[in-house]
Amino acid sequence: MRSLIPSLLLGAAVLVTGCGKKPGSYETLADDGKDMVSKVKDKRFEDADALWQNRGNMNSLKEAIAAYEALATELPDNRLAHMRATRGWYFLADGFTEDKATKIEQYLKAIEWGKRCMAINKDFAERVNNGEKEADAVSALTKEDIPCTYWTASALGKWAKASGIAKSLRHIGTVKAYIGKVEELEPTYYHHGPWRYWGAYYSVLPSFAGRDLDKSAEYFEKTMAASPNYLGSYVLRAENLAVANQDVKQFDADLERVLSFNLDDMPELKPENGREQAKARKLKEERADLFDKKALEAAGE
Repeated sequence: MRSLIPSLLLGAAVLVTGCGKKPGSYETLADDGKDMVSKVKDKRFEDADALWQNRGNMNSLKEAIAAYEALATELPDNRLAHMRATRGWYFLADGFTEDKATKIEQYLKAIEWGKRCMAINKDFAERVNNGEKEADAVSALTKEDIPCTYWTASALGKWAKASGIAKSLRHIGTVKAYIGKVEELEPTYYHHGPWRYWGAYYSVLPSFAGRDLDKSAEYFEKTMAASPNYLGSYVLRAENLAVANQDVKQFDADLERVLSFNLDDMPELKPENGREQAKARKLKEERADLFDKKALEAAGE
């Protein structure tokens, strides 16, 4: 990817998309001397968007990702292309991929494109390039940066979790800063995504790093009350909070809500909600391994 057009590297480390490597530095392919806005209405966006509409199909999703990557490379100041490449790689990893090593690679791809998108904000990029910590440089982000910041944070969090506790702890500050900024600018973004993120965040942290199951429960309730038809919230609560609390009844109730949901009731979320139903079916199959005997007996089994 990087060989297609000379790039401006921001920060000392370059992303190597290999298993176990660190997530991407801030990089942009943008040439400050070009105005790319006039090229946004390229028919290729229509073709890419058509593929994106069918992203519930893995092959269509992969084609959409490739199309947006090509557009982002040619139009380096175009946030939409970068965001869709970022979100596409995230969705591929989170919704379709089972193999852990492959999943980690795909999250890394999402992080790489997401950080390129965030670097379109020249103030933010310059501050990071000059050595400022990412957690501090987020103050330069604006509402235009919300989508790429959110999806970069989502990918970074999932990548860190899949890569192990050491990486999770190393990136806590960055993730908190990203999501905190999105929450500050637009807490309703992606079906109240920041609150959903905090719900998962506080349930998966180790106790010595700030785990707070009560706070997790509050955030999950908050996001579900505001966006009740986004099924990912229920899957996350079942997988993380219910299991942490060994609450079998909550686990069962959340999965039943997901599996009984009519996907046609939220057509704009059908691809994502469809994959959440697939996750729920898998979690249900793993139920006996997720709860101890005492918890199952307390649930009447």
